[in-house]
Amino acid sequence: MSLSYLAQEAATNESTLRGLGAVGYGLAAIGPGIGVGIVVGKAIEGTARQPELAGQLRTTMFLGIAFTEALALIGLVAGFIF
Repeated sequence: MSLSYLAQEAATNESTLRGLGAVGYGLAAIGPGIGVGIVVGKAIEGTARQPELAGQLRTTMFLGIAFTEALALIGLVAGFIF
């Protein structure tokens, strides 16, 4: 197959490729979803073990959630770019 043939096929099947972007974002959201679950679970576990550190653990948990959710936003932007 030549490169021009593949480019022509991609242009004619543009609606199919748009649907693949949604699938790609769905797959990109799986990792941050699992990451947020792990971060929150470990913060709850730490609070149960040492309740006096609950405030510091909560702050660290929110920072971890923010960094993890940034991955989901990068996945969303990558879907729009590509």
